[in-house]
Amino acid sequence: MTGGEDPHDELLGRVFLSRVVEPGDEVAGRWVRERGVADVVRRIQEGAEPLPGVSYKRWDGLRARGLRAEPTRDLDLARSAGVRFLCPGDVEWPGQLDDLGDARPLGLWVRGRASLRMWALRSVAVVGARACTEYGAHMAAVLAAGLAERGWVVVSGGAYGVDGAAHRGALGAGGATVAVLACGVDRPYPRGHTQLINRIADQGLVIGELPPGDHPTPSRFIVRNRVIAALTRGTVVVEAAHRSGSLVTARAAQRLGRHTMAVPGPATSGLSAGAHELLRGDAVLVTDAAEVVELVGDMGELAPERRGPVLPRDLLEPGARRVLAALPGRRAARVGEVARGAQTSEDDAIARLYELRSLGYVERHDDGWKLTRQAIMSARSDRSRC
Repeated sequence: MTGGEDPHDELLGRVFLSRVVEPGDEVAGRWVRERGVADVVRRIQEGAEPLPGVSYKRWDGLRARGLRAEPTRDLDLARSAGVRFLCPGDVEWPGQLDDLGDARPLGLWVRGRASLRMWALRSVAVVGARACTEYGAHMAAVLAAGLAERGWVVVSGGAYGVDGAAHRGALGAGGATVAVLACGVDRPYPRGHTQLINRIADQGLVIGELPPGDHPTPSRFIVRNRVIAALTRGTVVVEAAHRSGSLVTARAAQRLGRHTMAVPGPATSGLSAGAHELLRGDAVLVTDAAEVVELVGDMGELAPERRGPVLPRDLLEPGARRVLAALPGRRAARVGEVARGAQTSEDDAIARLYELRSLGYVERHDDGWKLTRQAIMSARSDRSRC
């Protein structure tokens, strides 16, 4: 692996480093940027003096990992599992991951037939609590289904709770979804989602930075979230407590200049406290897929105008509504009083009153006019909806 510019050497070198270096290691990323893959691999293999930025103890740990790394075997295992390895600069490599700088993945293991680069161009992350409520699971599934129906790819982490609901929502709508794992893509995790992750691999994509067989750790879940944030146009947090890992994804999205959104929940719910914290900052409140697409989509992809229910009084002309509002609730009123209350002439008030009588809102009462029972009940109903 000392061929330098040879693409095959570059591939083997990055596979080697994916076994040796932890994901998101910015020190190692700087080595690769400044020295090139081949030189970094050679230094680790030959056991030379430590490269800049690491202690002897950590350098010894990298060398020990390097002694056990078998990149050719990893590639063979991957191919047998239907997995390919992408390097930065490959045709299928999503260029937006380069925004991560030295924390950019050294490479990505990909399981599934679709083009990751093409799918990532129109993708949204939907993340949230593992121990979510029924409300959170419902909102994640409905959001993901709506995004899928609009031609957007739903990206999440494959975990229990909101992640799983988002993946299922997209799949159920016949759409596209990507699971970003914190372990080898040939080893579905959590195990309870083995069937779901296999289905995602069949209908979508399963990707990760770790080589075949590698297991997840708490730190790997955290650094995995930066890939979800960088890969997508925006991140939606459905439910999240104050210390939720999904907030890491949202904050990474903010640092990268991506759109950050959150779905509100009950003010008393601890599982929505993190989402509400985001909303008090720079995140945008969203309640459905149309509002998400309005933010992350192309110009003109606007959500429909939100309005309350159309009430009977809404259908009246403004002048008629003013006359109706001028009538007392419990007694009759003469035309002069009604005209003054409506700020109009008596002739206009009389015309409006006869119009309202034909619609069942008012009735003559001796020398005055009075609201009908129908109008009183309608007004009460209108107020109850406010």
